[in-house]
Amino acid sequence: MSTYLATEAGLQNNPLDIIEEIVIANEWLFERNANDELIVELSGRWCHYRLFFVWQRDISALQFSCQFDLKVPAARRNVVHELLAVMNGRMWLGHFEICPEDCMPMFRHTLLLRGSRGNAVETLEDLVEIA
Repeated sequence: MSTYLATEAGLQNNPLDIIEEIVIANEWLFERNANDELIVELSGRWCHYRLFFVWQRDISALQFSCQFDLKVPAARRNVVHELLAVMNGRMWLGHFEICPEDCMPMFRHTLLLRGSRGNAVETLEDLVEIA
C-alpha cells in the first residue's frame, strides 16, 4: 500500500491535493500544470503507465484514466476490442477502451465525490493503488 501523508480529516477541497501527496510519497514522476489536472508517469512490470486525474469542481467529480504504453496493432484491434468487451462486462466500476488517437489501451473511471467525508482519503488511495 502506498505511504500516506495527508491528514485523516477526510476529503479536502481538491482531491488532487491528496493524490499529489500519495504520488510524492511513492516518488513517482508527475506534472501538475493546472489546479484541476494531475499527470503521473511510472514504470510497471510489463509496461509504462500514464495516470491522468481531472477534478471537475462544478459537479464534484474526479475523472481518472490510466493509459498503458502498449500500442495495439491495426490487425489486432478487433480481437482486442472483443476482449475488452468481455472484461468490461465483468467489471463493477470503470471500463477499458482503446484510445482512438494513439491506439493504446486505457482504463477509465469517474468518482462522484459530492458530500464525501470520512473515508474519501481511503477511496483516493484505493483508486491510485488499483491503477
